Amino acid sequence: MTSTRPPFAALFVICAGLLAIALYLQEQVGLEPCPMCILQRYAFTAIGLVALAGAIQGPRGRGLKAYGALLIVLALAGAGVAARQSYIQHFPPKVSSCGTDLDFLVNTFPISQALPKIFAGSGDCSEVKWRLLGLSVAEWALVWFILIVIGSAWLAFRRRAAR
Repeated sequence: MTSTRPPFAALFVICAGLLAIALYLQEQVGLEPCPMCILQRYAFTAIGLVALAGAIQGPRGRGLKAYGALLIVLALAGAGVAARQSYIQHFPPKVSSCGTDLDFLVNTFPISQALPKIFAGSGDCSEVKWRLLGLSVAEWALVWFILIVIGSAWLAFRRRAAR
């Protein structure tokens, strides 16, 4: 049986790279993240940390399935946010406003009130200021989340050939 550490390490490096690109776009290009972008960054961070733990531990059997399931859940949550933001970008609301920033929402409201406000999006979430190969940042994030779901499912739940 081959080691599971390299795929987990690769996923960690991918997530770190995606977060580095996001920070580059923010600091060097001047693209300020909206609340949905921040939530996607949190999802990539959580996925990266789980992948790092998997790379260190090298799980097998049920542990591997548990890691895979956790990665799938985190990636699906991130994909949900990215899909919602992509939808908002293609079909912007009639009234767009900048809304409030994520720090204000989380520090002012209980989480049960802050989450709906965050997921409602703001005018910033509907703007597309940068594209690569025709896709916005949110659409690229959605592509990566889907790839993570597929890769995690393949790694954790594939059938091993009997020897």
